[in-house]
Amino acid sequence: MDAIIMAGGFGSRLGMGEKPTVELLGKPLISYVIDALERTPEVGKIHVAVSPATPVTGSVILNRYNGRVEVINTGGGNYVADMVYAVKDAGITEPVLILMSDIPLLDPEIIGHIIRKYETCGTPAMSVFSPIWVCKGLGIRPDTVFNWEGKLIVPAGVNILDGKDVEREQAYVSLVLENIELALNVNTAADLEKCKEVLLEKTAGKE
Repeated sequence: MDAIIMAGGFGSRLGMGEKPTVELLGKPLISYVIDALERTPEVGKIHVAVSPATPVTGSVILNRYNGRVEVINTGGGNYVADMVYAVKDAGITEPVLILMSDIPLLDPEIIGHIIRKYETCGTPAMSVFSPIWVCKGLGIRPDTVFNWEGKLIVPAGVNILDGKDVEREQAYVSLVLENIELALNVNTAADLEKCKEVLLEKTAGKE
């Protein structure tokens, strides 16, 4: 399954320039997502959708990945329109994994699990969510919250949809996962600091 990372937003809440290129322990945020995708056996081609708001991001990807990752230039300003453009520009007519660029804790095991769940879900699209209690446990105040079967859930910034019908509304199923790696996306300086703490703890645990 091919993947598209959406990296065209302004990142105004973080206030550190182009969010995908903000460094976390010496590495751009978006590189954590790309590197996890490259290590996931279920993932094929990787594309990054940039916009006029993120010109440096495109240059960083081209220099860092030496042609292994395709950069798609969208018009910017409208997430859905940019996503549709990116899918069509990439020529994807099969199910495609759409991710945000600010989920640096993602790992191949989680990505593979999501793809395998999609393959048996029976709908053309699937959206991944985190329970709000996981977010609160991390000290995160989400902007968007949904009520799902009586439970409050938060979008994780990971979706799968059918590329051939990308311009149409697609029936979807909600996949709710409790992994902190999905709940912790970077919107503020506090989020960035929390990601740093988690990564350092993981590194210490391997030593």
